[in-house]
Amino acid sequence: MPASKGAARPQPATTATLGAALGTGVLSALLLGPGLGTNILLVAAVATLGAYAAARRAGRRLRPWTCVWAAGGLALLLVPAVRDAGWPAFLAVVAALTAGSLALHGGRSWHGVFLGAVGLLGSIVTGPVWGIEGLRRRMTASQGRWGPAARSLGVAVLLLVVFGALFSAADAAFADLLGGLVPEVPVEEGPWRFLLFLVGVAGALAAAHVAAAPTHWDRLAVRRGRPRARWEWALPLIVLDLLFAAFNAVQLAVLFGGYDKVLAETGLTHAQYARQGFWQLVLATLLTLGVIALALRWAPRADDRDRLLVRSVLGALCLLTLVVVASALRRMDLYVDAYGLTQLRLTVAAMELWLGLVIVLITAAGVYGAAWLPRTVAASAVAGVLAFGLASPDALVAERNADRYQRTGKLDVEYLQGLSADAVPALDRLAEPLRSCALEGIAEDLKEDAGKPWYATSWGESRAREILAQRPVQPPANCAGLVYPLSGAAHFDGGGPRPVLDQLLP
Repeated sequence: MPASKGAARPQPATTATLGAALGTGVLSALLLGPGLGTNILLVAAVATLGAYAAARRAGRRLRPWTCVWAAGGLALLLVPAVRDAGWPAFLAVVAALTAGSLALHGGRSWHGVFLGAVGLLGSIVTGPVWGIEGLRRRMTASQGRWGPAARSLGVAVLLLVVFGALFSAADAAFADLLGGLVPEVPVEEGPWRFLLFLVGVAGALAAAHVAAAPTHWDRLAVRRGRPRARWEWALPLIVLDLLFAAFNAVQLAVLFGGYDKVLAETGLTHAQYARQGFWQLVLATLLTLGVIALALRWAPRADDRDRLLVRSVLGALCLLTLVVVASALRRMDLYVDAYGLTQLRLTVAAMELWLGLVIVLITAAGVYGAAWLPRTVAASAVAGVLAFGLASPDALVAERNADRYQRTGKLDVEYLQGLSADAVPALDRLAEPLRSCALEGIAEDLKEDAGKPWYATSWGESRAREILAQRPVQPPANCAGLVYPLSGAAHFDGGGPRPVLDQLLP
């Protein structure tokens, strides 16, 4: 694989780009310390302006896919602003960085999309160096204007501080407003805030550097695989198709009437049968994607017969894999009915659902052509992470378990206490004292975070505070008697606790 053609040397950073980088650093230092919320979206928006200015200076045009990736990245940063749960917010931030890197680099091929998604990391060092060079040139060319500008800025800051302090002392309402809008930076947090400033400046300059001179990963010359003989690659896949068909036939037989017979012959309960094969089916889906990729690399396409055989064999494999995906999701649904929904179970089910979507896209590519496939798969991943975060996973977990409690009278209070503030509206529906027991841990976490400013507070957390203010938590002396573990087989199978290895399963 030859080395890629390097990006053209960009022109020195403009004043607009340097100003946006400075603004990003200042906002990072002031806003990102207490946590994530609206603050990360504000920081990203300023950095985006700097990258846009650098791209315009370099003569780059705004393309449709650039808009898709940029809009998707900024939309993903809405997740920390509206949801309190940390795990979907983390996924959203990582996906936002990936989408932002794709917006800057572009990419059409599989390797172009993959390398473009992580290409921003390569400018973490070169970006600040480029920014320092641009700053040096600006200072050399404008030596006579820096002094007046610095004095003007200093006088403005002095006036704001003096008169802001006077007005705050004169009116308590204005003092509260000013205190809510202006971040407080304790002296002991100085080193941490300075580090955030450096990270913000470096990140903004890295993005602007890539926008001015992106690396064209699509120009990497990737050697195609040597086509194999027709039956050399087709025979193993046909055998695999037959195996998939046999497995799916059993699944359909179980689904349409043979379920009780299978349970009687195997001695398994409904929950054990559901749990037994879920992870294996997820792994089978992932391996199938690998098999399809290798087959497309080695399959001959010299004539129409070869192309028809490739489409037929791989198309059948894709359709059969969709049945495997449906079987895995059905097993998870049965398992959730027996043991309840958890964060892990919801996450892996969502991942399996996305893998099924990828199989559908691959099937469509076999009919309509595959030029659009790499970017569409990446866009579906971005959209999936966004939908997953905005759907409020913790709220779904709490709501599903609250509904299950109404049907079965069983609930794992201890597990629900560890959910985020997003779960409060669903748990608020429970009757006392179960409601207070379930909300006790969440209420304690909210008390510890009571001093967070508005820009580090999510909408989900604010809504939870309103609910708990109207109906305060008043747990009984002992909540232990109300615990019915989500993973405890004693309440469903009549046996003892599940083995340790079983407890690691979803």
